[in-house]
Amino acid sequence: QFTAPRTNKRKDKYGGNAENRRRFPVEIVRETRKRCGDDFIIMFRMSVIDLVPEGSTREEVLELAKALEAAGSSLLNSGIGWHEARVPTIVTSVPRAAFAEATRQVKEVVSIPVVASNRINDPDVAEEILKSGQADAVSMARQLLADPDFVKKTEQGKADEINTCIACNQACLDHTFQLKRASCLVNPRACHETELLYLRTAKPKKVAVVGAGPAGLSCATVAAERGHDVTLFDQAGEIGGQFNMAKVVPGKEEFHNTIRYFSKRIENTGVTLKLNTRVEVADLQAQGFDEIVIATGVLPRTPGIPGIDHPKVLSYVDVLRGKAQVGEKVAVIGAGGIGFDVSEFLAEHPRDGEQPLPEWMKEWGVDMDSDAPGGLVEPEVEKPARQITLLQRKPTSLGKDLGKTSGWVHRATLKSRNVDMLKGCSYEKIDDAGLHIKIGEESRVLDVDHVVICAGQESLRELYQEEAKNFHLIGGADLAAELDAKRAIKQGAEVAAAL
Repeated sequence: QFTAPRTNKRKDKYGGNAENRRRFPVEIVRETRKRCGDDFIIMFRMSVIDLVPEGSTREEVLELAKALEAAGSSLLNSGIGWHEARVPTIVTSVPRAAFAEATRQVKEVVSIPVVASNRINDPDVAEEILKSGQADAVSMARQLLADPDFVKKTEQGKADEINTCIACNQACLDHTFQLKRASCLVNPRACHETELLYLRTAKPKKVAVVGAGPAGLSCATVAAERGHDVTLFDQAGEIGGQFNMAKVVPGKEEFHNTIRYFSKRIENTGVTLKLNTRVEVADLQAQGFDEIVIATGVLPRTPGIPGIDHPKVLSYVDVLRGKAQVGEKVAVIGAGGIGFDVSEFLAEHPRDGEQPLPEWMKEWGVDMDSDAPGGLVEPEVEKPARQITLLQRKPTSLGKDLGKTSGWVHRATLKSRNVDMLKGCSYEKIDDAGLHIKIGEESRVLDVDHVVICAGQESLRELYQEEAKNFHLIGGADLAAELDAKRAIKQGAEVAAAL
């Protein structure tokens, strides 16, 4: 706040030109060094790129780095962007190590160690930063919530066993901003280590888990880790459940890693995996399982709109699983998390893997080689692949209930893709002319090739025997509201810990 013109409006010796604006941090370091002596480590976290209008220029950032070294800093750590920035810096759609170049520029002008940060969640990425000379060290935060044994596993050559941070923010930052205890979506034990205990069982049981989505995977592997004899069934040919749809959404490629992690966990804990297997209650009872956990997930809800069986109508499942050819003009009914994901998926041009960093930087208007204030330049957004209208019944703003630290990114992305977002809609019918809607007193017909239904889910729990004490219900099969992997993985782990 002192170093950038955006917030420093002072008229005294601590405001005005760049030298005056950096005076305050420099004096703090100088006086700290004086009081604490030469053998005391001072690490200064400086903003290496502000990503806000009227932010510091690149030249001002580098001059600050040199001044901080001269004042007595031992290390410089990289802060990336302000909370007010219109550029995402930590959500999952940000390419890994996206801002390491800004750190490298600082490293070039000082002789003390410089630390890179933001979206570093993989040993190879961290190693490349060090090997290429972009930084002398890397800092991680969320990744160590996801897996506190990250360094140990890397050292032992077991990187494939790392529980990778997917940068979702749902249980860490979103919790923090709601004054709730931080945790981790993929590791519910984070910050609950003394409460959620995976103790070795003294009485091993024969356990069936039906459904290999997030809840079932969590439950099966924790139960097996505790010493139970676990069989995991799924009628699909692969594990992952809804994560297999999430992983194809642009910017959610990290979900591949959660599936990879659980696949390795199944192998290491000794879970017996039976894919392409549909089971019935009689099968489970005949095999003599002591405990049966139903984690069969959800089915898409079909709303009662006249014409819902029209050929124009598609389910989000068929769209995300690549089973449907989708036209150029599309209406998406339902603006929850899935509606936003489907809209992003359809608006993007197909690509192999995550978005290349240069393309991402152009889209968000970032140029780390520019001397523009805050490193911001005019965004360059590719023309969207389709013309999309996203609709919801509720009169509130679309995306209002998305994650606190990530929802704004999804809203901004759809806006940049020219997605038309309509609220307060009632759906009259679907026919050859398209989707007939009413907003207030106004009737409209959306001339679309397809209508994709993202109108919620219903629990799939036909196998659950409520009266049987050895049956347990978890994940979407228990509660289908909004698809919630955080709740599903946590619930699966808690049930397994109690068996």
